[in-house]
Amino acid sequence: MAVIHHTTLTPTKSELLAAWLPSRPWYRGGDGEPRLIRAGGFRLDDPAGEVGVEFVIVRDTSGAEPVVYLAPLTYRGAPPAGAEHALVGTLEHGVLGRRWVYDACHDPVFAAQLPALIEGRVLAQAQSVSDTPDDDVLRVYRGTAALAGDFGSAGVTDHRDRTELTAGDGSVLRVRRVLSPGAGPGSGAPAGDAGEVEASWEQPDGGRERGVLVTVRTAPPAS
Repeated sequence: MAVIHHTTLTPTKSELLAAWLPSRPWYRGGDGEPRLIRAGGFRLDDPAGEVGVEFVIVRDTSGAEPVVYLAPLTYRGAPPAGAEHALVGTLEHGVLGRRWVYDACHDPVFAAQLPALIEGRVLAQAQSVSDTPDDDVLRVYRGTAALAGDFGSAGVTDHRDRTELTAGDGSVLRVRRVLSPGAGPGSGAPAGDAGEVEASWEQPDGGRERGVLVTVRTAPPAS
């Protein structure tokens, strides 16, 4: 299990994201810098204990209407070769030292652990407490065969509202970037989807709203 250190981060995650988000195709703000408020999220454990994996949910209040973004991040102690295109930035961690922060959709650890979460082979972990499952996170998998083990190998594609990780067999993980409350695992399957992950995030008034964060569509069986 990952150990959560309550320490200083320079710059903060919100500051890193505020500089990075305007370069993304799903960013809905204007010309000014985002004004971000942390609204929720959770973590996944890396079995090797080397990479931090975090689902970060932030609310941007810079525009006429607030927008809720999902920004999965991975944290590494050294930059892996060939990952420069996915770098969000670097920060100084008060305990661990310099950390390289990446868009998790391009990280193989994230691509392996997210299907494991959907299938129920791993548990979502609390964002700020060590060794504590996050019971707010719900997942459903309706397939009968194991999900592909190579999501992202056939491409990672950004769209206006999501990022898609495609596996070699044609299965697709869809990570929603712009979140909205709506039906999730408890209220029926989106047509054609084999599974999804749902969680909640904080509203400005202190209430909570829920929505789907990730869906997976499996490839049709070979004829």
